[in-house]
Amino acid sequence: MTENKLFHVGIKALIENQQGQILLLKAPGWKKNNTSPHWDMPGGRIQEGKDAIDALRREIREETGVTIIQSHAFFTAVISNHEIPFEKYMLGLVLMIYKVKIPENSRIILSDEHIDYEWVDKKEAAKRLANKYPPEFRKNFIRTSKLFHNMVLYIR
Repeated sequence: MTENKLFHVGIKALIENQQGQILLLKAPGWKKNNTSPHWDMPGGRIQEGKDAIDALRREIREETGVTIIQSHAFFTAVISNHEIPFEKYMLGLVLMIYKVKIPENSRIILSDEHIDYEWVDKKEAAKRLANKYPPEFRKNFIRTSKLFHNMVLYIR
């Protein structure tokens, strides 16, 4: 009999600029979960007592230094190719992905969790995200058009 797999839930920001480029951050890799350096979108885990949008705002602010989100909209959820060690188990990772728009003049200031960032076209982003994201997601977001909303959220 197989055991049921347990999952953590993470939030990711698919940030697209006016030129249709996607913001990617380069993670250095971590020994504790046996990952090598890889590109990823800004994001992280939902903390207890918080919701997905709280996590989205917090992670964008912490990882990029950006404090204004002009719009956000739920895009999709995927099961990541990565797993997370927890006690004696390896947990799966479900990622809730939001399309996010930030001001064009936003200055990216990396946290110590990342070693580089780059704005890349969607096809290049799909290649760089192959390590962590399933093929269906990468194919789907290449085909999506730009996201424009009028709502502005100010991050505390």
